Amino acid sequence: MKQSIEFIELIYELTNKFPSDECFGLISQLRRASVSVSSNIAEGSARKYNKERSRFYEMARSSLVEIDTQLIIAMKLNFVEYKSIKSVESLLERLFAMSTQLIRKT
Repeated sequence: MKQSIEFIELIYELTNKFPSDECFGLISQLRRASVSVSSNIAEGSARKYNKERSRFYEMARSSLVEIDTQLIIAMKLNFVEYKSIKSVESLLERLFAMSTQLIRKT
């Protein structure tokens, strides 16, 4: 959970550097998806039944894939350089692995 909160902070810091006209585009999508990761992990951990837990962990993992795609788009549009997102990508990969493990355990 702590790592997913750190991930939100990194996404917000990164998107603060995007053009202001992207406020309702990629900025909003990246921020909402990052919050979704943390929220779904938290909600999944509170579920009583394995099937429910697994579903929320899968949604968290899907949001990570969405973020990864959006970061590629941001690079293609020259909003950000790869060197600026290395730490975000590294944490994204760790969260993806963690969510995969949580799914397997349920």
